[in-house]
Amino acid sequence: MINGAHVIIFSKDAEADRTFLRDVLGYPHVDTGGGWLIFKLPPAEVAVHPTGEAESHELYLMCDDLDRTVADLTAQGVEFVRPAEDQGWGILTAIRLPGGGELGLYEPKHPTAYDL
Repeated sequence: MINGAHVIIFSKDAEADRTFLRDVLGYPHVDTGGGWLIFKLPPAEVAVHPTGEAESHELYLMCDDLDRTVADLTAQGVEFVRPAEDQGWGILTAIRLPGGGELGLYEPKHPTAYDL
């Protein structure tokens, strides 16, 4: 029986991004040795979208109140890549990770599956 999923974020500065997940987002973690931290994520869901282009995978964090979450994270020095924009299915922005990557953040307007 499948009992979980493991997400990997590839980063040009993995240590900085681990520090961000640990210290800024406050995610609990286990240390597997040698500084390799594995973080507990919030409840999750997965969607499969059609594409005519090369297949890829994306990770988005969700929140109940995007304005409040952006204000809280901004107060902690988090940089946002773009202003929040209503996409119809949710209000979307993105966080700049310390390693240079982007991490999507949105307030869903659609029914969620993570608490089924």
